[in-house]
Amino acid sequence: MNSTVMTMETLRFLGTTISQDLKWDTHIDSIVKKAQQRLYLLRQLRKFNLPQELLKQFYSVTAESVLCTSVTVWFSSATKSELGRLRRIVRTAE
Repeated sequence: MNSTVMTMETLRFLGTTISQDLKWDTHIDSIVKKAQQRLYLLRQLRKFNLPQELLKQFYSVTAESVLCTSVTVWFSSATKSELGRLRRIVRTAE
């Protein structure tokens, strides 16, 4: 119908960044950045000597929820290095 179709490098859909080549590096970059920001907040909260259980809940609600969003979509096709970056975030929180 003589319509022009626009192509895009990446598309953000329901919180998941999908790239044109169907690789997940852009998405994983964004969730690692978000998780690191939230871990910074967690470190700041530790300075106030909050109970361990409260810190665990904060991690679960803020950082873990970011890491697990749409994990069933991208996890199986993520590279080892990308998964390693995610593991480092989790180990840092531990």
